[in-house]
Amino acid sequence: MTQPNHKQPSYTKELGLETFLFPVIFIGFFALFAFQMGLANTLNTIMNTAYRLLIDTVLYITAICVIMGAVSGLLSEFGFVSLAHHILQPLMKPVYGLPGVASLGVVTTFLSDNPAILALSEDRRFRKYFKKYQFPALTNLGTSFGMGLIVCTYMYSLSPVMHESMAIPVLFGLLGAVIGSIISTRVMLVFTKKFFGEEEEMEVEDVHHEITPHGMRPIRDGGIGSRMMAAILDGGHNGVKMGISIIPGVLVICTIVLMLINGPSENGTYTGAAYEGIRLLPELAARAGFLLRPLFGFSSPEAIGVPVTALGAAGASLSITANLAAKGLVNASDIAVFTAMCMCWSGYLSTHASMMDSLHCKELIGKAILSHTIGGICAGMAAHWLYILFTMF
Repeated sequence: MTQPNHKQPSYTKELGLETFLFPVIFIGFFALFAFQMGLANTLNTIMNTAYRLLIDTVLYITAICVIMGAVSGLLSEFGFVSLAHHILQPLMKPVYGLPGVASLGVVTTFLSDNPAILALSEDRRFRKYFKKYQFPALTNLGTSFGMGLIVCTYMYSLSPVMHESMAIPVLFGLLGAVIGSIISTRVMLVFTKKFFGEEEEMEVEDVHHEITPHGMRPIRDGGIGSRMMAAILDGGHNGVKMGISIIPGVLVICTIVLMLINGPSENGTYTGAAYEGIRLLPELAARAGFLLRPLFGFSSPEAIGVPVTALGAAGASLSITANLAAKGLVNASDIAVFTAMCMCWSGYLSTHASMMDSLHCKELIGKAILSHTIGGICAGMAAHWLYILFTMF
């Protein structure tokens, strides 16, 4: 019987370079806002923006997570996940270079979040199908589809604000995310083949536990009605957990990004109100417009804030999108790009390290991040140009 794998704590010198460097960087970053907005206004804007995001955005996203969690619970309980698995399974080897069972990771992460792939990776019945070089690429595959159902639903829910249906942009965004996932996974496999070779098999522990019979799937006890209610409630509970888990990302990351995107109040002064800022990101994006416009076709410099936020948290990037849509700063093409990049990246900078560590491949963290950066950029480009080609016909 295997012993539990307890993660050992990391240590560094009690007093090192970062001990003295971090306060300088932290104070300098804070001063960036305080010099332009004033110290009191900066503090008030931080608190007011975080509060408005909590009330206006987090609760709305949480509601969507609960509903979609209930839907995904039903889809899983009554066999749709198994059906999707069988449909996708033949495509995995030729498209992604992974065994067919990896399709289950696509479905589960799309219905939930990136770490759902880790639950599968711990199953010896799942692991035995992989070569050793293929296994680390699960991080890139799972992250590419993390929170996919939530992202697509939220982007489509912006249709009334955008004054047109977002169904087509979301569809092309989803397609762009799929393209990005293929590129990210394939690039990662190039690195892992060099590291592990192509022949080494996965080590599978001989752990005795209940095995699902071939061709069968587990279900809840009871009749159809009780199973349906249990699936809805369990899925809703999972949605609550997901909604709660995005609060730090939305409140912290979004507040900073919004203050970097927005400017002063309408009369040109700083009052400490929510959503004021120093307009640094749009200024930088305007200077890089010659590069960003051909790649992603952003309709405004402020749009760069969405993929920047998606690097750290997909939920936070949704809130940036809603803020820009309310101000009329994005169009349908932007929604396609946002859908692709928010879904494909889905906060990979904040999850890749821990996911690779859980897969016991922490030496490849840098390669996984590089591969996924390339994949996310390609996802946004693909979504933009596919939508442009669609509108030409």
